[in-house]
Amino acid sequence: MMDFATRDRVPSTDGEHGAPGREWGGPDVGPDGQGGEAAVAAVLEAAGVADPAAARVSPLSGGTYNTVVRVTFAGGREWVVKIPPPAGVPGMGYERGLLRGEAAFYRAASAVGAPVPEIVHAAFDPAPPVVPHVIMTARPGVPWPEHAASMTRGEERRLRHQVGREVARLHAVTGPGFGYPAQPLGPLSATWRQAFRAMSDAVLADAVRYRAWLPETPDRIHATMGAASDALDEVVRPALVHFDLWQGNLLLDGEPGSLTLGGIIDGERMFWGDPAADFVSLALFADIERETDFLAGYAAAGGRADFDASLRLRVALYRCYLYLIMLVEAVPRGYPAEQAAWTRETVGPQLEAALRDVRESAASR
Repeated sequence: MMDFATRDRVPSTDGEHGAPGREWGGPDVGPDGQGGEAAVAAVLEAAGVADPAAARVSPLSGGTYNTVVRVTFAGGREWVVKIPPPAGVPGMGYERGLLRGEAAFYRAASAVGAPVPEIVHAAFDPAPPVVPHVIMTARPGVPWPEHAASMTRGEERRLRHQVGREVARLHAVTGPGFGYPAQPLGPLSATWRQAFRAMSDAVLADAVRYRAWLPETPDRIHATMGAASDALDEVVRPALVHFDLWQGNLLLDGEPGSLTLGGIIDGERMFWGDPAADFVSLALFADIERETDFLAGYAAAGGRADFDASLRLRVALYRCYLYLIMLVEAVPRGYPAEQAAWTRETVGPQLEAALRDVRESAASR
């Protein structure tokens, strides 16, 4: 999920294609822990690598949850290995079995030709010394923000159109039911309303458990979102939803002037649900209806986004859900004081605005 550790306050990725780090391990794992050198070597051996020591392993920085390393083999072939934190590390309810979602996303997206990593090897409950992991191919390119300062307006518009086409392709994939594929909150649901209520309730339960700061009480937020939940009944097909499509998870490949979308990464937060849920991170803290180039590409590839009162209400509900996650996860992540304050000051008003939009839209129906 997006985090705000970078100096310019742009959310960072979970590390698949981030900058090489200086130390082993993710935010909660040291050199001898679940994401240390010995663990990575065991994972590579499980994937059939005869001599893991011959490969160059570079830790990738940028995330706050998983340990992520890049593995470079002789000849230039590259893999990315992602290892979750050990059992017992504080986390949110929906994050249980998160890597299952990542593998499910890449497999489903690969089947329709989307530019995503391919799964090389995955194990979610392996026997020791192998730890849970996903190994994927590395996609070409660097995160979008690394080109943002030098990108012309014309190129940005062209790329947003391309992103729209690719997201529409993702949304054409239909899942077996509604919810998270790892089923951390229970089995997949037959209706989107049931699934989304369970997802929202779980985040609010985490807020209570961690005593996270929210601009309103969890009970009031629960009542507001619940009163509008009948709008979710319009969603009858469980589409493939990435739910973390901010620009840091979009890789751009090539040189300025001829950039192209090289990859869509960090699919671990995916779920089967309303495709409109992706509109929130695609226009983070902004209005997706103003993203005309994205929407044109989305429509050109068959995506539907008719912004009537019902769709706007649903998008407001998904804004609430994302902003709740961003505020609550600050506690189990152990954000430093400055980062926690910035998150509260920035995301708090966004959640208040989304709740206000839900109330106003629900009242006008």
